[in-house]
Amino acid sequence: MRLRAAAVALVAASALVLTACTGTGTETGTGGPDRATGTGSPSADGPDREQARDQARALAVLGAVTTTTAGTMRLADGLVPPTNRWFSGLVYGAAPQPVFPTPISWQVTDDGFAAGLPVVSATEKTIAGGAVQQVGLDLGADRTLVSAYDQVSVTVEHRDGDRVVGHTVLAQGSPLVSYTAKAGQTVRATSSITATGDGPDGTTTGTIAADGRTWGVVTSGDVSGSAIELGRGGTVVLFPVPDDATGKQVRALSTAAASPLQQVTLARSSTGTATHGEQRTALGYRTAARGDTVIVPQPGQGATGLDCTGLHYATITGDAPVCTGDVLRFAAPSLQADDRLDLSRLSSSERDELTGQVRADAGAVSEASFGADSYGGGKDLYRVANLYRLATQLDLDDVAAGLREQVVTQIDQWTDPEGCGVSGTRCFRYDDTVKGLVGQAPSYGSDEFNDHHFHYGYLLSAAAVVADGSDDLVAKWAPVLDLVAADIASPEATASFPELRVYDPYAQHSWASGYSPFADGNNQESSSEAVSAWNGLARWGTVSGSRSTAELGSWLLANEAVSAQRDVLDPDLRAFPGFEHTIVSLNWGGKRDHATWFSADPAAPAGIELIPMPAVATEYVAAGGKRQIARVLDEAVPEGDYAVQFGDYLLMYRALASGSQATAALAAARDLPAEDIDTGNTRSYLLAWIMARG
Repeated sequence: MRLRAAAVALVAASALVLTACTGTGTETGTGGPDRATGTGSPSADGPDREQARDQARALAVLGAVTTTTAGTMRLADGLVPPTNRWFSGLVYGAAPQPVFPTPISWQVTDDGFAAGLPVVSATEKTIAGGAVQQVGLDLGADRTLVSAYDQVSVTVEHRDGDRVVGHTVLAQGSPLVSYTAKAGQTVRATSSITATGDGPDGTTTGTIAADGRTWGVVTSGDVSGSAIELGRGGTVVLFPVPDDATGKQVRALSTAAASPLQQVTLARSSTGTATHGEQRTALGYRTAARGDTVIVPQPGQGATGLDCTGLHYATITGDAPVCTGDVLRFAAPSLQADDRLDLSRLSSSERDELTGQVRADAGAVSEASFGADSYGGGKDLYRVANLYRLATQLDLDDVAAGLREQVVTQIDQWTDPEGCGVSGTRCFRYDDTVKGLVGQAPSYGSDEFNDHHFHYGYLLSAAAVVADGSDDLVAKWAPVLDLVAADIASPEATASFPELRVYDPYAQHSWASGYSPFADGNNQESSSEAVSAWNGLARWGTVSGSRSTAELGSWLLANEAVSAQRDVLDPDLRAFPGFEHTIVSLNWGGKRDHATWFSADPAAPAGIELIPMPAVATEYVAAGGKRQIARVLDEAVPEGDYAVQFGDYLLMYRALASGSQATAALAAARDLPAEDIDTGNTRSYLLAWIMARG
């Protein structure tokens, strides 16, 4: 998400108390420990209570924004506002937007809701699976609000005026629409229900057919035509019947769907080492009966411990398996967070060349080199910090000292708790309505909570490089930088910040739009800047001595990198023959695009998935090997001319293909026009990155 949301034309107290559970440690048994350390609402006690108080004190010193951009929110009292979620469009904006809890779509209607299994299609640049209305319930409701949520699920409260009618629970990875009545009522389906028999625990099963799709119905109420009479706490669960399902399979799915979904817990753990280990995720799908339910892993995610039916749902990422069970488990290979290039194999002539280039680039750095906004300024800090790192590696003590002084001066401004009262920019204030930090020179809609992980990841990365080994700098910067880290990746919800603001543990990637005012759901463009952000978070955790921050950063880093490989850089597109490109550069809840927010240039889709090429990028961006690299570059620079936006990163990417390609990339990098080197990069770092591949 890069375009300011307000400038984009928009396309067209609960009976169920849900809590988000986050655990760490060894997982055992069916479901693992799933130790609760966070909730959808702020935690009032527990081991991190003192940390929450420290946050509140630090934020009071920072001061508050003069105005918030949030507007009226459809959100229950006591909940931390959920920005950057797959369901944020239900909370913000003039009217609720459709949402896409994979594999279905769901949207609010004038009197209730409608759901559908999107019909997936592909054109040259788009794989589409927009919202459809195949089935729905008239609840007699006229408005909604989000009454509870966790990292994967959301509870929508339906009201008629001030009277609560009932609640609907939706979740990523679940095809179920689970409705529970607050009091006795009669609801009406959009079509007549064909009874199919008795379900478990006194429920009735049936089907609804509409628009070429059959939906299963399981209810505790009495069915007559399209009407369902529910008692207090009565339930209706809807699910799309997979193609080619037999009667026996439909009955089995109805049994698994009979108990309404209530929440999804999150447990994370790691095994092995940072270079030879795994970052594990367990999502526990909890129903009212605490039994098995229907779970739909993403294609390629695996189905460990689940009983899969052999049936599938078509989704925008491919055919997703339909399984039953209570926990979705998957793992991502660990990546070592890294901000240091390995220059040990450089020849003496390469070191001499690089030394001269570092001196030249350092000579061009001045106070005017640093922007005042959190994105541009963050990239500038990142660029000069990497130059400083190269100077230290090349034993250029005089150059390193000068660069360090300039970066320290700039980060001192960003981390001055009273800095906004001095300069008005290069500082943060706190939005007490939305519960987050906002840089006081907004860019790309950052005041609307767009792209915070991209922006703040650069700042954390730069600080980690320069403060490495300096207890004094860590002590000086940590009061504000720990707040910056908490804004994008708080391990639990506190009174000041939401849990894991941007990251979706089911999708394994982040969402970039704060308020998500789109009919296609939320979106993320730059997977690489997300990976870089988590690399920076992990490095800041290590440098600042926060083991918990480092571990959380490592888990986020590994998962976001896996998603970047699977969904962006080397996606399996065999199910979409109409799509004519090799990478997907803009992922939405309801579609996938080969496009960017900012440029129609053919180099832009690939380049935005490479920027800013930290050292850790070598571990994942070459997904698909030299063949995929060649295909991507054939599209991005068809004439072989790298004098384009992101040409520097494309050359670095080319160098990963082979030794001969690295040699060719190095020659081209030497001659690349200065204006085609990104503001987050220097020619020094460009050359060093390619030389290190030799």
